[in-house]
Amino acid sequence: MATIPSAVGKKRELSVVGKKLDLVDKLYQRSILPSVMKVARGERLSAPLVVDLDPTSFCDLSCPECISANILNDGQIERDRIEQLAEELAGSTVKAVILIGGGEPLMHKSVGKIIATLAGAGIRVGLVTNGTLIHRYIEDIAEHLSWTRVSMDAATARTHRIFRPSGRLQSVFPIIVENMRALAKKKKGTLGYSFLLMKRELPNGEITTSNYGELLAAGKLAKDIGCDYFEVKAAFDEGHFVLPASPQQTEELREQSRLLAQLEDDGFRVLRSSTFRSILDGKERIQPKEYARCLTAELRTTMTPSGVYVCPYHRGNAQAKIGDIRKEAFLDMWKRADSSIVDPRRQCQFHCARHDTNLELAKLVQVDFDEDQLVDDFDLFI
Repeated sequence: MATIPSAVGKKRELSVVGKKLDLVDKLYQRSILPSVMKVARGERLSAPLVVDLDPTSFCDLSCPECISANILNDGQIERDRIEQLAEELAGSTVKAVILIGGGEPLMHKSVGKIIATLAGAGIRVGLVTNGTLIHRYIEDIAEHLSWTRVSMDAATARTHRIFRPSGRLQSVFPIIVENMRALAKKKKGTLGYSFLLMKRELPNGEITTSNYGELLAAGKLAKDIGCDYFEVKAAFDEGHFVLPASPQQTEELREQSRLLAQLEDDGFRVLRSSTFRSILDGKERIQPKEYARCLTAELRTTMTPSGVYVCPYHRGNAQAKIGDIRKEAFLDMWKRADSSIVDPRRQCQFHCARHDTNLELAKLVQVDFDEDQLVDDFDLFI
């Protein structure tokens, strides 16, 4: 255990293990806090600390509930440009890059070179993937990535095909499972199995199909594959509001969550996202914000083929676009970017994973820190 000062001047314990979702504690890491303090004081950074990078909008799956459906299959960052962009990021103060989408990042033919360039510069790299193409880049992924999270959302081929269909005649679920098993044997970073709670229902509320009943089985499969963690998340509607669960569904999820906890050991953790916890706790779908500026938008940004946006929640939203990486160099774009373009009070009433981060940032200016109280870096993906 290590101790860090809280925003109210007290000390609190920080456990490195299992803190992937504790975004507030990540602010107090030694190499990050100076930049965090600048942002808390209203200053700009020469570059964001973390970049969500969508190499492409193309995807080999056709998920009906895809939250990015409105921007799918609309081009990619061209090979020459994205390879140069990787060099620009490598020469900046960016600490971490997440290859994500939008589309499926492993469909971009330059992804191997991007990973090598970023990792070679000491930048931490994470990957969110549907898992179908891991075998093509397994050596790069195993050697260089800090973590890989595979969006599974099912425990069986049947359910996977319902919620994550492909154009292939045969289910891709067995392919993904074998890809994950192979990666589990080679990886230096961590491997995660992501489970998004999904359902379909009639206008009267009657559920026609759901993956809720496979939650525990998926956790067991994740552990059997050799994953380091199993992450449970709630689905969003088109406005990014958390989809609610009925009292009966909530009770079912509580029981499965309890049973999932029994799978945990030193090598396997169950991560319950803030959205999942909001369902279990019966919180309102509306998450009011009283601050006019999202300070987190200065710490991290989202780069896509269609433009650069303040955050993933606003990916594709013209009102939240702050630049276009295809048309200018990264640092030039960021220098002119207005990360305050979105007003959370009006445009972010949905559940935001970084709401608590923003609240903490607002308090940080009230505190004087002792360097000896900081913690060593443990996870730069703030």
